[in-house]
Amino acid sequence: MRARRVLLPVVSFAALTVLPGVPSPEPLAAQAVPTPESVLGFVPGADFHLATYEQSLAYFQKLAAASDRVQLERVGTTSEGRPWYVALISSADNLKNVEHYRDIAHRLAYPGDMSDAEARRLAAEGKTIVHIDGGLHATEVAPTQHTIQLAYDLATGDSDPKLKAILDNVILVLWFSFNPDGQTMVADWYRSNLGTPFEVAPIPFLYQKYIGHDNNRDGYMINQIESRTVTRTDRHWEPQIIYNHHQTAPFPARIWIPPFADPVSPNVHPLMWREVNLIGMAMAEELEEHGQKGAVHMGTGFDDWYPGFIDHANSFHNVASLLTETGLYRYATPHFYTVQDFPTNARDLRPQSLYASPWEGGWWRLGDAVAYCLTASKAVLDVAAKFKTDLLYNRYQAARDVTAEYRSGPPYAYFIGEDQPDPVAPAEMLRRLAYNGVTVKRLTSPVTLDGVTHPAGTWVIPMDQPNANFVRQLFSIQNYPDMREYPEGPPDQPYDVSGWTLPYQFDVHVVEARTPLTDAVRSAMAEVSAEPLAWDTKGDASPWDSPPDVGFDSNAEAHAIVPPVGRITGSGGALILDPAENNTYRALGRAWEMGGRVSFAAGTAAADSAAGGKSGSWLVSGLSGSQRQSLVKDLHLQAVGGSMPARAVTRPRVGLYRPWAASIDEGWTRWLLEMYGVKHSSLYNADVLAGKLRDR
Repeated sequence: MRARRVLLPVVSFAALTVLPGVPSPEPLAAQAVPTPESVLGFVPGADFHLATYEQSLAYFQKLAAASDRVQLERVGTTSEGRPWYVALISSADNLKNVEHYRDIAHRLAYPGDMSDAEARRLAAEGKTIVHIDGGLHATEVAPTQHTIQLAYDLATGDSDPKLKAILDNVILVLWFSFNPDGQTMVADWYRSNLGTPFEVAPIPFLYQKYIGHDNNRDGYMINQIESRTVTRTDRHWEPQIIYNHHQTAPFPARIWIPPFADPVSPNVHPLMWREVNLIGMAMAEELEEHGQKGAVHMGTGFDDWYPGFIDHANSFHNVASLLTETGLYRYATPHFYTVQDFPTNARDLRPQSLYASPWEGGWWRLGDAVAYCLTASKAVLDVAAKFKTDLLYNRYQAARDVTAEYRSGPPYAYFIGEDQPDPVAPAEMLRRLAYNGVTVKRLTSPVTLDGVTHPAGTWVIPMDQPNANFVRQLFSIQNYPDMREYPEGPPDQPYDVSGWTLPYQFDVHVVEARTPLTDAVRSAMAEVSAEPLAWDTKGDASPWDSPPDVGFDSNAEAHAIVPPVGRITGSGGALILDPAENNTYRALGRAWEMGGRVSFAAGTAAADSAAGGKSGSWLVSGLSGSQRQSLVKDLHLQAVGGSMPARAVTRPRVGLYRPWAASIDEGWTRWLLEMYGVKHSSLYNADVLAGKLRDR
């Protein structure tokens, strides 16, 4: 369930690894292409069978080896260390020239001063690039099973004119598993319980190492490696359509499809909503043609307000981004429904405008859900093929319109100074934006605008750029509309988060430009770029930022966004550290590890007021000069050398309760403790019941 995007210089993506033996030089007969059943031992969607990620990958490796229409590319490594692949599926000729078509997609997404005539020429020449994924939420099992069958159907689709047109006009970036770790966890758990009273028992662990279901809440913060991998790959391909499969339809409907419920985000180019609505209606027609009843649109459930969804984050990049929610019982176990299982208001089976063919109940199997997913995916690809030129041109038109909007009206830019309560925080915030295809610049000399003087070194986000709506969505204060169930009645509950203003979350002061940027201001704004690191480089490239891997340093522009260098002012026996700097807490853990001593000096009301809310100081002593310098340098701390009366603090012994009912709160907390080097132990029920925790 959705519990509730010339190559850009800012995008750097190391050559993806193509598996040996792919593709073959000549098209092979359909019978030479392995069927899913021949590799898996069962048909995708069969009762009581779920393919693990390893089984899915094994099938795609054989498929790619046998077909010149399927190519595997490695995109990263998961939290649990699994190699992660996507499949490119198109005609053999398109795959041979795939870089040319990717270049066209980038040029239309970031057109600069491209003429309308050139855009129309490129739109006619290019191919629609479509991202389809399955299995983000791993207990929603049909999507990952359907991608196996979808790939086979496309690879052997010569005799079907519709599939042939798709292969000729579309390049599919198929994430056959959007959550490899979770796919295997869930399949193994289900198999271990088959035939027992616990066959459909919920999994007792998170199906993403830290955040489980919240892997669809990380679309703009991209804290997890999976989120960064998806974002990097989407910015590499710049698809015109992103389709994200889920599996919790509003019962008794069998599939929820766009248009979305209200409210939708105000900072999305209207062409994107129109394209999403077009795709949703095409899905509905295709489902009816296949006799697949129970499709419903809109309603009061699935709105598109929160930008943290992994698909919706791309709406602000001028991508038609959408999801569906297909009916689910539990795993691959069939279930029989009668009308008496339906809510009272749905038992009359009355056709409605947006629920034209009500589902009457009966058996619901994994195979049914897989079939619905297949129909919906093929409908998306059919739209992508039929409206290829329009979709590519609309990507250009939306980019052109957004750029022009912010060139002629506010906000014209955002200025972010280095002088912040936590000097690392603006770099953390801006690196996430740059990684998402947002251009960030830096002042080489002071400028004055709107009566405010911004010093050299200030970061600037000029808003006359294609992805400006992403910035505005994240920087603005949200005003959720006053929507009522009926006049004077209770308010409709938001589907998910209703407010998220990014500068508030990072505690970063941002100045909005309310008047146009002058020539003097523009001439002082310099491009920022640095040689990017390969995304699969081992180790932590920047120990001062949150992600523990290469992360944002794999992007040329993000790599160049760094905080002020760490420094120690003054002299004295202790390092005095500011609690407003998040990395102070990394430093405390490292200091304890190095044998240092930690103490705390409480602040006073007067001192806190003078310091803008600071509450006390941390002191680290007992370290050598080189140890002190390494702390400050690695973590970009603004430290003071000195001494003051302080209370000694011993290293806390932290136990984090980990219940058998999977807890997303526990997972996020565990991630936070690990990122900041806070030593801790996971405590399970037996640990707590055994008692005497102090002795352990």
